[in-house]
Amino acid sequence: MKIRALAYDLTVCKVEDLMDLHTSSEIFFIGRTDEELSLVCETSSVPVKTIAREDGWKAMRIEGILDFSLMGILSRITTILADNKIGIFAVSTYNTDYILVKEENFEKALSCLEASGYEILR
Repeated sequence: MKIRALAYDLTVCKVEDLMDLHTSSEIFFIGRTDEELSLVCETSSVPVKTIAREDGWKAMRIEGILDFSLMGILSRITTILADNKIGIFAVSTYNTDYILVKEENFEKALSCLEASGYEILR
């Protein structure tokens, strides 16, 4: 399986509303629940008004379109990273999964996955 390392500097934050979003960014994810409105976006595109934010994330993407019937793909990756003491923040889209890792652990995460048989694309 192939994993692509993405070059974006990312931020995970909580926002009050969607009015200040820069939706022209190449990558962003929005999650809304009855308790919060969360955003993952390029650090350069973080809205001015945030309730909380954490900078310093990098991302990797599982390449290809994943069929909904596939099982355990994200689980295998997160287990490898957890076994190597690397925390993650995962986001899924219709097509695939994204794994965010703190910047200081990103190269280690890619190396661990490569050593476990994943092909890393840069």
